[in-house]
Amino acid sequence: MLQKKQCVAMLLAGGQGSRLGILTRRTAKPAIPFGGKYRIIDFPVSNCTNSGIDVVGVLTQYRPLELNAYLGSGAPWDLDLNNGGIFVLPPYSTGKDGEWYKGTANSIYQNMEFIEQYNPDYVLVLSGDHIYKMDYAAMLNYHIKEEAAVTIAVRQVPWEETNRFGIMNTDENGVITEFEEKPANAKSNNASMGVYVFTWEKMRSYLIEDENNPKSSNDFGKNIIPNMLSANEKLVAYSFNGYWKDVGTIESLWAANMDLLEDPAPIDLHDRRWRIYARNVGLPPHYVGKKGEVINSLITEGGIVNGKVTNSILSGGVEIEEGAEVIDSVLMPNAVVKKGAVVRRAIIGEHAVVSEDAQVGEKTGDIAVVGNNTVLSSGQKVAAGEQAGE
Repeated sequence: MLQKKQCVAMLLAGGQGSRLGILTRRTAKPAIPFGGKYRIIDFPVSNCTNSGIDVVGVLTQYRPLELNAYLGSGAPWDLDLNNGGIFVLPPYSTGKDGEWYKGTANSIYQNMEFIEQYNPDYVLVLSGDHIYKMDYAAMLNYHIKEEAAVTIAVRQVPWEETNRFGIMNTDENGVITEFEEKPANAKSNNASMGVYVFTWEKMRSYLIEDENNPKSSNDFGKNIIPNMLSANEKLVAYSFNGYWKDVGTIESLWAANMDLLEDPAPIDLHDRRWRIYARNVGLPPHYVGKKGEVINSLITEGGIVNGKVTNSILSGGVEIEEGAEVIDSVLMPNAVVKKGAVVRRAIIGEHAVVSEDAQVGEKTGDIAVVGNNTVLSSGQKVAAGEQAGE
């Protein structure tokens, strides 16, 4: 057994992310670029580093190759350790019993042996598809103080959106008395963030019980949490008031990127006290040519701008040719917008090419999307809400 750890983090990163359409056709959702120089998964992993949690198991399943290569040894997040670090945990075969992860709880169940190596007192369960900065150590300390079986991070959401979330109803002491999954008529607006701290001894017993139930969906929200409530275990809510964005749809991914352009931005990526770390290939400084114009935008290293960019996020290696215009858009790494093309209210995928005089998106309407490695033909039009590519 390795050196004992107080807390081990398990990061759920295996979902397909089908609501992101063409962007996740060949890429796992946590590996999607965000904010010019990051990937979505950088946020929970950086939170672990900043919170002093140095064992992070990343559970992958759908299209894992890019995500595996990106995480590598964990060096950018200071997680390349002899006793601990970051570990990619795909489903694996044990004799004749190998199988895909059946649900969030089953994915942890299949990796109990990994957890037990560190003999932890607590296990932190995270989702790999949210943009936020959070001190998990503070949440862990709250869990310990409350002597809870599980602590669930919650944040208040608008009442009209409560039917989109798992809602936690609590007593006056913050103890959870009821869990409602996407209720039509919610009793509170405390929504689960998908961030849990479990006491490992309790978690282990409920995972085993759940696995032995053939009727279970093997899911934390549908099975584990309700079962613990029914057994009168102590579940407490931990209130989080900072920025948090679920970027599981095209619209929310675009909106979260646009949030970075507000003054001040609701999430500060320049805060040296709580850095978001990322694996970035060494690129030259970005360049804005004599005829280039940039207004209220983020331009990452390696970018070349000879056209006009307004209110947009440009990732590393993006090129905007002379006479091209990009407005209210998110361009992922190494995308190219050719002369005379106009991109508006759109997301352009990695290595995509918007050819001369092409038009992507419109002033109003849903976000247009051009998929990774897609080459639009000259003059091609991609209307609001449309997705181009394979």
